[in-house]
Amino acid sequence: MASTKKKMKKKISITIDENMLKNIDSTIDNITVRNRSQAIEFLAKNALGDNRTAVILSGGEENKLKINSEDYRITAKTGNTTVVERAIKKLRENGFTEIYIIARQKVLTKVFDIVKDGSSYSVKINYVEEKEGNGSGDTLALVKGKIKKNFLTAYGHIVFDKINLEELWNQHIRHNLVATLVLTTSANPSEKGTVVMEGNRILEFVQKPRQTDVHLVFSPIFMASPDIFNYARGKLEYDAFPKLAKLGLLSGHVSAEKEQHIHTAEDAKKIR
Repeated sequence: MASTKKKMKKKISITIDENMLKNIDSTIDNITVRNRSQAIEFLAKNALGDNRTAVILSGGEENKLKINSEDYRITAKTGNTTVVERAIKKLRENGFTEIYIIARQKVLTKVFDIVKDGSSYSVKINYVEEKEGNGSGDTLALVKGKIKKNFLTAYGHIVFDKINLEELWNQHIRHNLVATLVLTTSANPSEKGTVVMEGNRILEFVQKPRQTDVHLVFSPIFMASPDIFNYARGKLEYDAFPKLAKLGLLSGHVSAEKEQHIHTAEDAKKIR
């Protein structure tokens, strides 16, 4: 009979700042984290990146995602590679080894033709087919039950090579809220989701306001706990994020770098 090795644990003595200790204790939910020792272990594992998980959202009608006769936004060629390959490489560099890609059948087929199961990139890619949906919330909800720990989500039409994912991850773990959004500034905020912040907490999220003097906007990358699935319906920007902001469960990570969007073949040609 095969023997099962039990991981050894060591008892240690540590000194921690009183305020930090309060933050650690706040992770105790008496379900998955039942005491202070488990809370410290939970936070350490998340901070160190124990097989991190990421989701790439590329849902929606296939014909709306086409940029030419051959490619979709996520499979567009940028220099010598493609949008999806750049995303996978960036994620792998930051410890994300389990990746879910959500899209409709033809898009998934095209992505699979490029990256297969992900083994050549040292990741595991899980393909999740979207048959119908009314927005990013519905798309994200398709992995509910499959992900049981903190995870990163990036939209499939962006190039985010310069975004500091490690800082995003660490901030999310420290503040222990439902979601942490990457934020950048925009000269055209009425075309994006704007936020009002105090410290790291997002107090208000408004998608595409008609008029605004707020220039801090949502960049389509965020970290989330599995609790996000309790709010993932419709469109995240119109439904989940405004609600989480009102409940005090949404934080923001301001990035000095910006993502690049692929909406047309011309957009892809500009990226090297």
